[in-house]
Amino acid sequence: ALPIFHFFTGNHDLWVFDYLPQEAGVVVHHNELIATLNGKKFFLAHGDGLDASDKGYIMLKKIFTSKRLQWLYSRLHPNFALHLAHSWSKESRKSKPMAEKEFKVKSEGMYQFAQSYLLKEQIDYFIFGHRHQMADVDIGENSRFILLGDWIKSFSYGIFDGEKFELRKIDF
Repeated sequence: ALPIFHFFTGNHDLWVFDYLPQEAGVVVHHNELIATLNGKKFFLAHGDGLDASDKGYIMLKKIFTSKRLQWLYSRLHPNFALHLAHSWSKESRKSKPMAEKEFKVKSEGMYQFAQSYLLKEQIDYFIFGHRHQMADVDIGENSRFILLGDWIKSFSYGIFDGEKFELRKIDF
């Protein structure tokens, strides 16, 4: 049977290791996953690092995923290490607001990545998070580009019913 919950690490959770799989049975993905369900092909990823023009973040991701640097960081006192991590994360979120005045999906690096990927392989659904925006647009003749939104403000998610994929929101 397929696992119930898949978690794709991204820019604020690159260091998710074995706790979730061991304690909750969650499958953790540190890279993209291509899967076929009911004859539909999915390209699933958090989405960070797919924008080839974001060279600064791509370099930063290499630093944060370095085993040697992770080992060094683990040697810091937990109080200092957590303070450092939260400060960095907070500054990162401030520098790139989640809600932009005008969000242009087709200008996004992830969209451009998906367009170029379609040149080598047919995918029915490209599904990403990362941008904290909801989007569901055509890309190519028989493909959809989907941004799931977020759990912080819009409480959005996606669901595949076996035939089609759609975005939904939880209304409280």
